[in-house]
Amino acid sequence: MVNAPMTSWRESALKHGSNLSDTCPTTWRLLKRDFLRLLPLELTFYLLRWLDPKTLLTCCLVCKRWNKVIGACTEVWQGACKALGWQVDDSLQDAMHWKKVYMKAKLRMRQLEEREAFETSSLIGHSARVYALYYKDGLLCTGSDDLSAKLWDVCTGQCIYGIQTHTCAAVKFDEQKLVTGSFDNTIACWEWSTGAKIQQFRGHTGAVFSVDYNDELDTLVSGSADFTVKVWSLSAGACLNTLTGHTEWVTKVVLQKSEVESVMHSPGDYILLSADKYEIKIWPIGREVNCKCLKTLSVSEDRSVCLQPRLQFDGRYIVCSSDLGLYQWDFASYDILSKPAQGTLLTWSHIAERVIKTQDSANLSLLSLGEVFALLFDNHYLYIMDLRTEQITGRWPLPAYRKSKRGSSFLPGVTGWLNGLDGSNDAGLVFATSMPDHSIHLVLWKENE
Repeated sequence: MVNAPMTSWRESALKHGSNLSDTCPTTWRLLKRDFLRLLPLELTFYLLRWLDPKTLLTCCLVCKRWNKVIGACTEVWQGACKALGWQVDDSLQDAMHWKKVYMKAKLRMRQLEEREAFETSSLIGHSARVYALYYKDGLLCTGSDDLSAKLWDVCTGQCIYGIQTHTCAAVKFDEQKLVTGSFDNTIACWEWSTGAKIQQFRGHTGAVFSVDYNDELDTLVSGSADFTVKVWSLSAGACLNTLTGHTEWVTKVVLQKSEVESVMHSPGDYILLSADKYEIKIWPIGREVNCKCLKTLSVSEDRSVCLQPRLQFDGRYIVCSSDLGLYQWDFASYDILSKPAQGTLLTWSHIAERVIKTQDSANLSLLSLGEVFALLFDNHYLYIMDLRTEQITGRWPLPAYRKSKRGSSFLPGVTGWLNGLDGSNDAGLVFATSMPDHSIHLVLWKENE
């Protein structure tokens, strides 16, 4: 049965068409021609690329031939997928595949808009405040004030390992071991399978807020409330170097390979970043352990603007957020590619600077940033922002969680989708945070059937 609006539209079209056939029969005959049938296929595909996906789907309903022609245009559907922020493999020339991908992408984006893309669950098992979280490959490690650390499968909610530790302020793990930084000023390395302490690192005179390590270098780095960064032998537990210069608590250290070249480093060189409340310091880390600071980055000379406790470094760009917004530095030159003005949240693309205005940038914090999407949050919501349109494409309500000033009690999960969804990477953990009742609140992708 045809609905009333459609019937009215058809009656109007027939009425105007009848008038045109009387006044200008030549034009009427031209308009009645099937242009998709008459035009060469290459020209037809070119014209179709100018139509938006919604119009394309409407055109598919005109007749079987139109559906067949439009369904065979690979570039049209690849472009439609890209417009939604989907990753596209240009080498896969299968139009029907990309049409199906577009339909799936459209559904997922609508779910984000309507708050139907995610679901929540909780991990229960700690008996005191959870200070530290670390996520990797579907597993979440939690360190608590109950003198334990646990390893969880976020999909099943099952605790895989639970070992007795000291009070954990920071955790990082791999398949065999767990490294913890503690409020007791020490660092320890534990074996998952036995729970045994296999190494201890003593030397800091303040709480250890952040740790990172690399097995290839046999190196561990730590940041502390004593304003120092220490470099350790991971296997021997010996302190190799103490890096000074910070004048506030060092709340984050990151050990990462450089992917770009400059006068100070080459691709493949290991780089150490350390951050406090106002500054980010960059250090070379390699076989030569005695190193000097390469560069100090800050967002305000008079220290009037504080850095928020999120630091992202992928070997090419350094990203952090402040009370004013987001900052990005090109790691090859250390130039600020985008600097926010008062009252704005600023982000970037690889070729241009863009400003994203927000209602309350002081309370909006960065979780993770990709090439297409950014994951942001405040005290009430989790936000997904499309960096191409500078619009919030979805948000998800958050409970009254515990927001640590050091940023250790909340984290993003899988972040590959921020560079573009592909139909398979919208799965797993999105966000995790510790709660006042000592549980862990999880936000996960809902399975897209």
